[in-house]
Amino acid sequence: MSTFKAPKGTYDLIPPDSATYLAVREAIAAPLRGSGYGYIETPGFESVELFARGVGESTDIVTKEMYAFETKGGDRLALRPEGTASVLRAALEANLHKAGNLPVKLWYSGSYYRYERPQKGRYRHFSQVGAEAIGAEDPALDAELIILADQAYRSLGLREFRILLNSLGDKECRPVYRAALQDFLRGLDLDEDTLRRAEINPLRVLDDKREAVQKQLTGAPLLRDYLCDACKAYHEEVRELITAAGVAFEDDPRLVRGLDYYTRTTFEFVHDGLGSQSAVGGGGRYDGLSEMIGGPALPSVGWALGVDRTVLALEAEGVELDLPATTSVFAVPLGEEARRVLFAKVTELRKNGVAADFAYGGKGLKAAMKAAHRSGARYALVLGERDLAEGVVQLKDMESGEQTAVGVNEIVAELEARRG
Repeated sequence: MSTFKAPKGTYDLIPPDSATYLAVREAIAAPLRGSGYGYIETPGFESVELFARGVGESTDIVTKEMYAFETKGGDRLALRPEGTASVLRAALEANLHKAGNLPVKLWYSGSYYRYERPQKGRYRHFSQVGAEAIGAEDPALDAELIILADQAYRSLGLREFRILLNSLGDKECRPVYRAALQDFLRGLDLDEDTLRRAEINPLRVLDDKREAVQKQLTGAPLLRDYLCDACKAYHEEVRELITAAGVAFEDDPRLVRGLDYYTRTTFEFVHDGLGSQSAVGGGGRYDGLSEMIGGPALPSVGWALGVDRTVLALEAEGVELDLPATTSVFAVPLGEEARRVLFAKVTELRKNGVAADFAYGGKGLKAAMKAAHRSGARYALVLGERDLAEGVVQLKDMESGEQTAVGVNEIVAELEARRG
């Protein structure tokens, strides 16, 4: 046993389970690649100020959960707790918005970090796939992203998730609602920290998961009753476009997201099979974020879907992904000359797109065939001294047990023919 273990609240992805995570990432990314989104990758850490401005200084993410540190040079950095602020910063720094083709459509995949109480579905290190459409205010763009996420989940075989939808208004109508909500919250029996949060950002109180708080919020004013005509019309068009695409959703007038930058459209994907950590992904429109971090006005929308929680949702529904075998052919040499010949054939097979592995370490026939079975390979190539003398290799079908002698120089063509 090693002296060291993975840090608390983290986990290692190892085979064969890691193949499921890779398949989930690919399934989420596939609809984005087919819709004009280009891949972006940002550093794992950024300036603390980027998240303080963008995510919001009053959010739990910034005040309690962010891994912040000071470098030897005195810079204040933080491990990224979310992806949107980093992606927008990178797009602005590279002047992607000046290329003349808005919106700038980007997708990303990576690890994120939050100091939270570890539990199933909530880790201190977690994986997300995200998408951002930067620089356009268009209900069709909001609808597109929701539809693409729905498409990704359904392609994986998920059926028991729900889409919650709301509008958070904009800078015209939200201040009026904010004042009404603050008046309501001041009359509740809340602890000092929650009352302080209500003064800074009262919408964050609506997101409080504590039952004692939620019970008191029953009669809280709803933002939908305060939306201006422009926000109402915008939200109604988003709803109509999603409905026309055949995507089911639920209006949730109490839905708020845990980040300060959201405006207008906000949505969440939830799965009731996951218990308290039911959100598998979410996002929304963030029209003012660019200006918050020092950029020009760039209305934008995006989402992030949790890979870890999507895997848990698949498990909850009993969905098993049809994953390709990591190895199609396993080579078993018996003797030094056979080892040289088969290694060359394995290299040739790989060059021809056949997933092939080799019995390394000079294993005997019994041990090597056990390794072949464990690899999941459909075929085994066995080469001994007599086979060498005859110029053939024994090709064994691991499913049927049938064994055929094939010419050494014909083995690549034979396997390609069998693969169809």
